[in-house]
Amino acid sequence: MLANQPLADRLRPKSLDEFCGQEHLVGKGAVLRRAIETGIIPSFILWGPPGVGKTTLAWIISNTLKRPFFHLSAVHSGVKDVRETIEKAKKQQFFNQPNPVLFIDEIHRFNKSQQDSLLSAVEQGTITLIGATTENPSFEVISPLLSRCQVYTMDPLSGDLLRGLIDKALKKDSYLSAYDIEVREYEALLRISGGDARKLYNALELVVSSEAGSADNQKIVIDDVKVLTIVQKNLALYDKSGEQHYDIISAFIKSLRGSDPNAAVYWLARMVEGGEDPRFIARRMVILAAEDIGLANPNALLMAQTCFDAVNVIGWPESRIILSEAAVYLATSPKSNASYMAIENATGSVREHGDLPVPLHLRNAPTKLMKDLGYHKGYKYAHDFEGNFVEDNYLPEELKGTMFYNPGSTPKEEEIRRRMRGLWKDRYEY
Repeated sequence: MLANQPLADRLRPKSLDEFCGQEHLVGKGAVLRRAIETGIIPSFILWGPPGVGKTTLAWIISNTLKRPFFHLSAVHSGVKDVRETIEKAKKQQFFNQPNPVLFIDEIHRFNKSQQDSLLSAVEQGTITLIGATTENPSFEVISPLLSRCQVYTMDPLSGDLLRGLIDKALKKDSYLSAYDIEVREYEALLRISGGDARKLYNALELVVSSEAGSADNQKIVIDDVKVLTIVQKNLALYDKSGEQHYDIISAFIKSLRGSDPNAAVYWLARMVEGGEDPRFIARRMVILAAEDIGLANPNALLMAQTCFDAVNVIGWPESRIILSEAAVYLATSPKSNASYMAIENATGSVREHGDLPVPLHLRNAPTKLMKDLGYHKGYKYAHDFEGNFVEDNYLPEELKGTMFYNPGSTPKEEEIRRRMRGLWKDRYEY
């Protein structure tokens, strides 16, 4: 039976000396360690992948400096929560006591108004802000806030560091050390973790708990095959949030493509509850609108783009309503991948034939020499002709008559097909 507290929490470092990795920040003489040792730390943002110690480092800093510590998650907090926390911080400022630390996890999920609400408190020193983000702060944090903060980059944990964490867990954790555990192969554990210490501990704990019931004389042997078998059978337990990022988004996109709005909103809800970045969801819907709907419903791309823009302005949790509306619209739209196949076909031709020359009549002729060489000569300006159309060749000579775009069978595309047939007649076999 697993201990109630996850292994990652049981083994969370309590001091800089126990902290694993990030020597460029907290090693002897490193920039952040020097600031901590002097007791004067700026507001800063920790940028790095999941599971490298951003939250732990913020907690250690606050504890080391004996400052009040406030923790907000951008997934579940709004402007009201920020303002209430800042007011609490103000009330804890007595005499010359140092200001409290406000740690905001996933700060990139705050929209502009939410980030704006932090500016005054940071500038006046009411709080020392420590933000954590997995996204590039240059793109996700507003300039006024970014200019008031240092940015420190955190690296994925190396294989050697992860192996060290496994060995440490087997020796120091009271639950694991009750068993005689032999790790014969580390590769699967390291590969599954992806440099994320939390995932590493989740996988290790899952394997041990799965083997504990059948272990003879408390002996547990861990190898790559056993790790992969157990973790694959228990993905939801391995991922403590119960969300498999790429599997869930794949199911969502396939449901949209398959015109099933019920499945689409279900997988959307799974992502919403799992804390997925709403902008990631919205971006994927923009791609789907162009790739899988295209000209079968040209408004789909407009709807998806509007959803993306609105999500960036509105923030959480109201954005889930906008995502739902867009998802239902895309799921119920007619489908066509004709535009996607057109660029795929054209790209294939480019790779096959290389850089074919532009026909002379299509070339620009800004100089007399170019005109003398025949550039632009014979070009027919479409608007000079009836119906704003004149039959001409716009492809390299070697590809003349090639068809890359073939309209689908939806009503809108059948209309396009009829128009192209009327213009080009038998030149393209639509």
